[in-house]
Amino acid sequence: MIDRRTFGKLLGAGAAAASLVGLGSACTTSVPGGRDPTDPPRPSPPRVGGTASFGPLRKIRAGVLSVGYVEVGPARGPAAILLHGWPYDIHSYVDVASLLADRGYRVIVPYLRGYGTTRFLSRSTPRNAEQSVFALDIIALMDSLGIERAVLAGYDWGSRTADIIAALWPARVSGLVSVTGYLITNLEVNKKPLPPKLEWAWWYQFYFATERGRLGLQHNRDELAKLIWRFNSPTWHFDDATFDRTATAFDNPDYVAIVIYNYRWRLSLVRSDPRYASLEGRLARSPVISVPTITLDGEVDPFTPPGNGTSFREKFSGKYEHRTLEGIGHNVPQEAPEAFARAVVEVDRL
Repeated sequence: MIDRRTFGKLLGAGAAAASLVGLGSACTTSVPGGRDPTDPPRPSPPRVGGTASFGPLRKIRAGVLSVGYVEVGPARGPAAILLHGWPYDIHSYVDVASLLADRGYRVIVPYLRGYGTTRFLSRSTPRNAEQSVFALDIIALMDSLGIERAVLAGYDWGSRTADIIAALWPARVSGLVSVTGYLITNLEVNKKPLPPKLEWAWWYQFYFATERGRLGLQHNRDELAKLIWRFNSPTWHFDDATFDRTATAFDNPDYVAIVIYNYRWRLSLVRSDPRYASLEGRLARSPVISVPTITLDGEVDPFTPPGNGTSFREKFSGKYEHRTLEGIGHNVPQEAPEAFARAVVEVDRL
């Protein structure tokens, strides 16, 4: 394998990520509890390595977890829940959350199971990581926080989780922002091989299918994550402080177990838990999503499907828009926070 410095030079060549300015006008469908103009101004977030940072973390019991999360914006504002992917964490949304809070949103950004300060309440709880359990975690979090409906927005694992909630519990979702479109996994379809170039992009799935890969993740989690960041986002020139801040989320005691289970499950190398068989059965039928949706693609994301959104358009039956972001890679909210925040605001217009 080539060294990280050479790899970074190869993948980092090209134009810097395009910046999309402005959020556009505020949403026209008002939600009770918007920002009170008499509220004191929210202080600007501190900065780490030149990048905005969150304030203190919160924790709350939700289902089988004690969920670590941040909350910004007015408590009476319309809710927006932002969901991260792998190998990333809540800091993908540090700038997006600030932009949305300024628009009057109550923004919740949780660590998924296996990341950051989120912990299982019991040692005996199986460290399950099939797709449905992440959705159940977020539903439990919404219940614990007293949130009946929210805009759900995500990328990578977060897109899949938001898609599932929108498909199975549409009454809980006022709008959906989904990077890379429709990501609900169909295990039978997933058994079919892809063209070699696409299979190559998923190399780490096959690595994690082996004991060698599990040990590699356990012992080299930071180095592996940084490699993935550079491959996924070839025009994003993040600094060490930005990466190191996120890498602390990988110190979670269940991180390796959750990541390995998730990718092995996708390849049908571990059996689905029978407790979730009913939900997974519904998801196996690739349910259509009816809530208002904006899908986003990063133009240089190696996992963006061809066709400018046409490949998954039929999976969204409600009001819908698709946007491709030029020069942007996989970690859309951190690479293009203005465009991502704009999509959250404007999905209410749909």
